[in-house]
Formats: sequence, structure tokens, C-alpha cells
Amino acid sequence: MCGRMAITLPHEAVVELFDAVPSNDLPPTPNYNVCPTVQIPVITAAEGVRRLRPMRWGFIPHWYKKPNGGPLLINARAETIAEKPAFRAAGRARRCLVPVTGFYEWYRDGDATPLPWFVQRTDGTPLVMAGIWQDWTMGDDTLTTCAIVTTAANDAMARIHHRIPVILTEDDWPLWLGEVGKGAAQLMKSAPEDALSFHRVGTEVNSNRATGAALMAPMQED
Repeated sequence: MCGRMAITLPHEAVVELFDAVPSNDLPPTPNYNVCPTVQIPVITAAEGVRRLRPMRWGFIPHWYKKPNGGPLLINARAETIAEKPAFRAAGRARRCLVPVTGFYEWYRDGDATPLPWFVQRTDGTPLVMAGIWQDWTMGDDTLTTCAIVTTAANDAMARIHHRIPVILTEDDWPLWLGEVGKGAAQLMKSAPEDALSFHRVGTEVNSNRATGAALMAPMQED
């Protein structure tokens, strides 16, 4: 799964990378401890134009009467996205890219305290996750919300957690965004074994109020 992440790229760099038009209300970066329900910068495409837009991380189905009217949906499972009423329409027509520096995952060994790890691309480039989005409206209130698509972990990631975000390469972006043809479902697979690197980080990140670049730094050995 993906329940916490780091977004450190300046918006100008993201705009250049994706050849996108930026919104004027993007959340500030860097943010080394991005938690669910906050606004994150997301790439969408429509009518030949890519846009960098803010969205609430936490997908809200249209039948929720209020934003917290049911379970918090930060991830959508690739295996069932086409079947789940909450996600199937967005999976067909409202797909997005979520560019991040990396994400945190916690290794759990029985009743022991979960140990945090930071996961990033091995080559140091931005980690681009597949997402889905939709607008939720109630009365005069509208929220644009998103979820990250996950799949079964590859062998490398499985040592830490059994799920992994769907990670897309630059060649995948047009298909996932719906810019070229159909068949985006074929992209919902685990990353190659050598695509990601992992390192243990300090338990400070266990707090959703922790901040600072040190959260991503490798834990110092005693």
C-alpha cells in the first residue's frame, strides 16, 4: 500500500518534466511527510493539455454525505478497481499521475513495533505513481479527490510489505492518462525488481506531525 510519502520537487520542475500547465493554488513543497487527506499535486490530461492540479489524497465516493462519511480510501487495488463501485468509473475515465520523491512503508513483524522504510527509484528520478480521481460534490461544496493504485508487491518489496503502488515510467504516462488508445489496465503491474531502492529510516516518521528532510535519511547504525 501507500500511506505516507515525500514530495520535494519544485512545482516548476514537475511542470517541465510533464510539459504541464500549473494551477495557481498548488500546495507548498517540499513536504517530507505527506499524510492522507492533505492536498497533493497531481497530473491530469484532457483535450490534449496536461495540468498540474491540487487534489485531496483520499478518494470520496459520490454517495458519501460528507468527506468522512465512510472509510478513508487512499489506495485502490488494481485487481478490483474495475469492479468496485467507488472506483470503476474513475478507473475507466479519470486517471492521473502522482509524482513523488518516494514513499514510506512499515515492516511489521508480529507484535513488534513497525519499522519504517523509505522507498525511492533506484536511478534517483521522480517516482510516478498511477492514480485515479474524481470530484465529490455536496451542495455548494466540491472537493477534487484522488487515490493511488496499488498491486501485489514484487519480490524485493515483499520483504517489507505485500502491496506496492503501481509505478509508471515515462513511456507509460500517455496511456495511463488516456492520451493514446486504450489498454491502461496492462500497466497495473508491479515494478521490476531493480526499479526501487529501500533504506531504513528513523522512527520519527511514525508521527504524522514530524517534518524535515531528515525523515528520508538512512538510519544511522549504532
